[in-house]
Amino acid sequence: MLLSALLLPSVMTVPAVSDCADLEPQPWADLCVISSDEMKGRLVETEGNARARAYIIERLTEIGVDTVGDSYEHPFSYEQALDFRDPDSPRETVNAVNVIGVIPGADRSRAIAVTAHYDHVGQNEAGEIYNGADDNASGVAALLATAEHFIANPPRHDILIMAFDAEESGLRGAREVVSNPVEGAAPVAFNLNFDMLGYSPDNDIWAAGPYHTPALTPIVEEIAADASITLAAGYDSPDEDPRNDWTLLSDQGAFHMGGIPFLYLGVEDHEHYHQPSDEFETIDPDFFLGAVSVAVELAERIDADLDTVIGRGATD
Repeated sequence: MLLSALLLPSVMTVPAVSDCADLEPQPWADLCVISSDEMKGRLVETEGNARARAYIIERLTEIGVDTVGDSYEHPFSYEQALDFRDPDSPRETVNAVNVIGVIPGADRSRAIAVTAHYDHVGQNEAGEIYNGADDNASGVAALLATAEHFIANPPRHDILIMAFDAEESGLRGAREVVSNPVEGAAPVAFNLNFDMLGYSPDNDIWAAGPYHTPALTPIVEEIAADASITLAAGYDSPDEDPRNDWTLLSDQGAFHMGGIPFLYLGVEDHEHYHQPSDEFETIDPDFFLGAVSVAVELAERIDADLDTVIGRGATD
């Protein structure tokens, strides 16, 4: 079920995690939990990151999403400089975990990877927590809403539900699944990525990807016509100022570099981006739920029209 018919939440203060489950609708509760202080900013390889991961797994289990293999957890590791400013700095191994499930489709020969990263940047030296409500608890909430939609409305193609770790460290989780495809999963034919869907003073959200895959344009335009928020295509052309080309700036970049078409849904940077003020209480519920509804509709349309979307020639 799309979210346009759901009631808007009335709670605007930050409840304790134990109270988040009482919030409605479900994406609002998911956002509340994932951006709570108990998650300590969800920095990769921390206890708070593991708590967020456990919550996502709990929700996927409740929704009824299948595992790929015998677990939702898909661990990986990567090397990272101890001091990123020093090219000669010693390196350390970081252990991270992607959360991956699948909703089987009628056609099991290929998959749409619906993705959002669940990690964030942790705490600063003063102990302030960067809760990352917009970045990217909002995207994970939309990911879970998409999973619920496809459980209720079985898809045409396999839907891989992927919550990535270590995006903030250089798209590491996405790079892992592109370079080492998940064993037992159908090949990924398309990536739909959600990153920052919760806060926009101008009430607008952007769909990046139609420049590279023009068949996405009518889908975006048709959904925009009926959306409760402003949806527009853009921020995906190399002809723009490099700062205005988002092609490689979130997890969709790893898929693009791997030759897989994508659509990225997200807001522009704002004053709360990577700040302690990116809190649950800063999220506009009307905008957020409108963005989640757009996210689910995009997933539904791309699944329905996948042959058309990937069958047309891209510009690069």
